[in-house]
Amino acid sequence: MLTNKDQEKTDLESLGEFGLIDHLTQNFPLTQKSTLKGIGDDAAVLDFKGKKTIVSTDLLIEGVHFDLSYMPLKHLGYKAVMVNLSDIYAMNAKATQITVSLAVSNRFPLEALEELYEGIALATKMYNVDLVGGDTTSSTTGMIISITALGEADTNEIVYRNGAKANDLLVVTGDLGGSYMGLQVLEREKEVFKVNPNSQPDLESYSYIVERQLKPEARKDVFELLNQLGVHPTSMIDISDGLSSEILHLCKQSKVGCNLFEDKIPLDPTVISACEEFKMDSTLVALSGGEDYELLFTIDQKEFPKIKGNPNLTVVGHMTAENEGAHLISRNNSKIPLTAQGWNSFAKHN
Repeated sequence: MLTNKDQEKTDLESLGEFGLIDHLTQNFPLTQKSTLKGIGDDAAVLDFKGKKTIVSTDLLIEGVHFDLSYMPLKHLGYKAVMVNLSDIYAMNAKATQITVSLAVSNRFPLEALEELYEGIALATKMYNVDLVGGDTTSSTTGMIISITALGEADTNEIVYRNGAKANDLLVVTGDLGGSYMGLQVLEREKEVFKVNPNSQPDLESYSYIVERQLKPEARKDVFELLNQLGVHPTSMIDISDGLSSEILHLCKQSKVGCNLFEDKIPLDPTVISACEEFKMDSTLVALSGGEDYELLFTIDQKEFPKIKGNPNLTVVGHMTAENEGAHLISRNNSKIPLTAQGWNSFAKHN
């Protein structure tokens, strides 16, 4: 039986741009009623029948946003879609379509791109979105992926960042810090591999946090849950750059302050143990780690009974008057100003 290493690799030049697009997108059936025309013409044609269209786009660059020495291409394709769908759900909207644009250097054969598109295909199937277009071109610097996500919502359903009011409750979904600690584990194993290429990492005890980094899930379930509960957030954002950074975005856009309670921040036990192992502060990891793709939102206090006791949702604080500023209330009741120490694409990263 042939292994991947034994299989002949197909040079992309032999296919050409349109042949490559046809090959990679042949197994993407259209499932959304709003998709009238997908791939195969000059542009896609969508019909949302009176609903508002939500659009978001993200760029992922090899060496900046992902490292292929430990990021499998299938996982990368899946994650690239999740990053974008998360932004649609953060508007309290239904994700419906994506476009995928890709630039690759000649070190990538067709088989590598097939793996990438397997992950993209799995994401479109799991989240019921249509792939309706995109572009491919060559790159001299590795792989670049740009995905645009589209969604739909009624006007009164859309939630912006600027609707929070003083005394609104601050709510977070899931748990935080897992993705960042998964990255620490993967980076450590990469260094071990450099020293000893024969080493076989045992990541079983880190499986949850490694998966949070390599294969995150956008919170479509929370978008659906809030609709079922009849809860309409006053403001919302997804947690891509760290909790503190996202809170400050809500505060700035809504012109409010915030008290975030340290002892309320949801942390998985594996995150706490990994932080102890790496000698990192778990609160700082949750505040600044990023890439959790959870949702952070505010609700009117009278909505609290609807979410009380729900295992998917945690009240972590409340909004205050703008002149009070944004603070972390520590476990010993100290008031510490919140600062944005999350991911900065233009900072120098070692």
